[in-house]
Amino acid sequence: MAFKNHIPNTITLLSMTSGIVAVYYGVKGSPEQLTYAGMFIFLAAVFDFLDGFAARLLHASSEIGIQLDSLSDLISFGLAPGFILFQMLNLSHGKPSDTLDGVNVIPFLALLVPLLSGLRLAKFNLDEEQQYSFKGLPTPALALLIASLPLIRQNLYADQGLFYMVITNTYFLLAIAVFGSMLLVSRFPMFSLKFHGFGFAQNSIKYVFMGISLVLLILLQVTAVPFIFALYLFVSLVLYLTDIQT
Repeated sequence: MAFKNHIPNTITLLSMTSGIVAVYYGVKGSPEQLTYAGMFIFLAAVFDFLDGFAARLLHASSEIGIQLDSLSDLISFGLAPGFILFQMLNLSHGKPSDTLDGVNVIPFLALLVPLLSGLRLAKFNLDEEQQYSFKGLPTPALALLIASLPLIRQNLYADQGLFYMVITNTYFLLAIAVFGSMLLVSRFPMFSLKFHGFGFAQNSIKYVFMGISLVLLILLQVTAVPFIFALYLFVSLVLYLTDIQT
């Protein structure tokens, strides 16, 4: 096998390594360590983008690369964000009293994230219709939303304003766990950010979305991530409604 064929898989392993480190910090569970977990999930997302880009650039796609990518995604975008959400629910305010032999069972709903991420990835590997668009929410999208929460919590901790109170509220976090996980395995169509060529005409929605996202990131930094996530869902919904009316 040519050396170039190993490059995408090596990058995938770097993504997996980032996910494993994120799991380590997620298990630790202190607010500071959760911020590290979130940062390593963002790093995993960078490597996840680069491995696909390298595979296309070098014409080095392979079946083992596809399977390795899914295993990496399960760790970095399923298990790691599941631990973050579990610990964020433990630290959240507004949760009801302990409900089962002195143990609060609510944080365990965060396990829906890795469980349904695994199911989504298995379905994705068998679905040949998802090359240019997605059916259901991509695992990195939900993972990056969850990864942003401890970072936002840290940035807004001193002021503890309205947005801080929202993203640290038990029921808001539960909504992410339940509805986010359900979106993973839904059949709701979502547009893909994968580029097949760089012309504006065939990628206009992607360029506009990325432009708006960049502006939000410059203005709001990590606090922009939940708004970008909401924008992604909104644009996907508009595209879906436009498509069924034509």
